[in-house]
Amino acid sequence: MTKILHIDTALAVASIAISADEKCLAVQTNTVQNDHAAWLHTAIDELLKKNDLTAAELDAVSVTIGPGSYTGLRVGLSSAKGLCYALQKPLLTISSLQLLATAPQAESGQLICPLIDARRMEVYFALYDHTLTAITEPAALILDENSFTKEMNLNKIIFCGDATEKFKKVCHHPHAVFCDQVPNAAAMASLALKKFVKKEFADLAYCVPLYVKEFQQRT
Repeated sequence: MTKILHIDTALAVASIAISADEKCLAVQTNTVQNDHAAWLHTAIDELLKKNDLTAAELDAVSVTIGPGSYTGLRVGLSSAKGLCYALQKPLLTISSLQLLATAPQAESGQLICPLIDARRMEVYFALYDHTLTAITEPAALILDENSFTKEMNLNKIIFCGDATEKFKKVCHHPHAVFCDQVPNAAAMASLALKKFVKKEFADLAYCVPLYVKEFQQRT
């Protein structure tokens, strides 16, 4: 049974979880964004103790790599790296956008577009099919009423993430669907296990957060 610790500090609400294979054993969240760094290590210790586990019993650590809050990403990745170095365990990195894309239940032929708020009308986004396979890689854009029109003329798109409300105000395309659910670290279990089985481990020495900085208009 593969036991993995999951860390997500990319957005305003941080969360950690422990899974055994694809089953989440426990999850803990923190809603005070400025407190993520102080909260994280204590929360990990508490979560391990509550589940009668030691850090040495973990098989791997997974962490959201970005995009998201610059400070949050650095907090999560540095903590995950520290644990992996100390325990000699592999590190698994999960896209923050792919994690958000687990919220909707898309059907074949539908696309999922997670949107992460980057202030004003700026967002980070990616497009996934119903199997969570990336159609477009993470990028940054400035939203307007014409954003994703070409894609929505061909497919229904389910928009999710913490920036859906501001896009909902300007998007009136009939193929736009909006999902208000935001997943926590528990949803990382399946994504991380797939990477673990395939041995898709991150390089501890060279792994850095995925910031995605340049914003462009998109139609």
